[in-house]
Amino acid sequence: MTARTRLRRHDHPQRSRRSRAAVMAGLTLLAAIPAAAQDVRLSAEERATICAEAAQRLKGWLADHPAAPGTVVVATWREVFCPEAITVKAGEKVLFVNVEKRTSHSVWFKTAGRAESPRFFPDESFEQPVDLGEGDHDYVCGPHPWMRGRIRVEGAAK
Repeated sequence: MTARTRLRRHDHPQRSRRSRAAVMAGLTLLAAIPAAAQDVRLSAEERATICAEAAQRLKGWLADHPAAPGTVVVATWREVFCPEAITVKAGEKVLFVNVEKRTSHSVWFKTAGRAESPRFFPDESFEQPVDLGEGDHDYVCGPHPWMRGRIRVEGAAK
């Protein structure tokens, strides 16, 4: 009678190699997703359709939460800032409203060296005072870096 030695699950050399390969493949895939998503460009028609839907959802939200005078409103819908580009005067405020159904967003003036805003969830908003210098300022959504927007500030000190 021969004695059989049973390898524990994690000691099995072939299974370990397969597990490591599966983990590495998964990590490679996860690392590629944001890069691929950033390369996706919406056509003008696709963006217009998404922003038209956002405008309808935003209308209902603003009926319950009116924006203060001197506030410019930007909606987030289907991982797009609507509108993508706005022009504001120094001292105004920008109200970012999440009209999504399930995901949170943030606003991050990364190139200006600003901290990322707190996340705002569906039916929530984030108000950003316009305290940036005159000119164009790009921003992104922290969790969705392919979401990009631009604020043009007029009438501020340079």
